[in-house]
Amino acid sequence: MIYTLDKIKEMADGDEDFILSIITVFLEEIPQDLEGLEEAVNNRDHEKTYQLAHKIKPNVDILGMEQTRVLALDIETLGKNQGSFDEINAKFPVLKKDVLQVISELKSDFGI
Repeated sequence: MIYTLDKIKEMADGDEDFILSIITVFLEEIPQDLEGLEEAVNNRDHEKTYQLAHKIKPNVDILGMEQTRVLALDIETLGKNQGSFDEINAKFPVLKKDVLQVISELKSDFGI
């Protein structure tokens, strides 16, 4: 398991519906954002790469995915600063693998 619900539980203060709503939004939005990010990276679009990595970052952060948050931040920064797509291409597959793994785990853990 590469995610934790600690931050969400702290915010939820015992509200299980809140926790489930955060998980549901993650599962609905992140696959589309990840697909868009992959397309932006493949198209070497710095601005879209920046925007989508920026959008993904807080979502993985709230799930305690620290390594993935750092990758998203690196990709975001490289996109914003017109950085090397060689560097972005080195980082993106790891971010994608982690996010897809968590999507699978969340679906399994929450029966969604």
